[in-house]
Amino acid sequence: MAEFASAIGVPEAAVVAELKAGSEAAYTWLVGEFHQPVYSVIYRILTDPSDAADTTQEVFLKVFRGMKYFHGQSSLKTWIYRIAIHEASNRRRWWFRHKAKETSMEPPETAEYSMSESVNAALVDKHKSPFENVADHELQARVEGELRQVSEPYRTAVVLRDIEDLSYEEIAEITQVSLGTVKSRITRGRDALRKRLTEYAREVGPEMGLDVARLSPDRETSAQVFCGQRIEVTR
Repeated sequence: MAEFASAIGVPEAAVVAELKAGSEAAYTWLVGEFHQPVYSVIYRILTDPSDAADTTQEVFLKVFRGMKYFHGQSSLKTWIYRIAIHEASNRRRWWFRHKAKETSMEPPETAEYSMSESVNAALVDKHKSPFENVADHELQARVEGELRQVSEPYRTAVVLRDIEDLSYEEIAEITQVSLGTVKSRITRGRDALRKRLTEYAREVGPEMGLDVARLSPDRETSAQVFCGQRIEVTR
């Protein structure tokens, strides 16, 4: 399995061949490589950790069962993300039809905390002061909460571009829309998120060290900070 631990340097065709041959090592690598990013995308579409976990599992079942039908017209990563978006969208539609009337027994902050906790483990600078870590957590939780309020398909476009760091071309292929539509959705999603965060940034910006002036709606460029990353919004 060692060769799959560093599969970045292995030609994708070779990895796909191993997957199609039923290699356990290849499948172990695949899950390790894609589970977290797939869960991250699905969670931000569904906003429920339990549903996201179930849907992520379903995505990998479909990947395993459908590998024999993968012929390399797109990259393996794009193909997996396309399945993830499709399954998350289906689950979301089902939720609105059948589950929206149910009352969750979990406290409202549970999903927000669990997601922030998992992202913090990977992204928070361990050398920051306790105050800085708390501030990062608070800001991150607020951004996550406001992002959930951005309507589809704009939220998914922002997640894929600004959080998953996919190219415009990859997003177009995953969502199966034109490049122009992708750019339009990202712009509108970023603008919606900026508007939702501007007032909050003005309130807490000075003590958190945010460049509040850059969030002003009368400027051509605004910025949000997500886990220490700046998301540039060009209008």
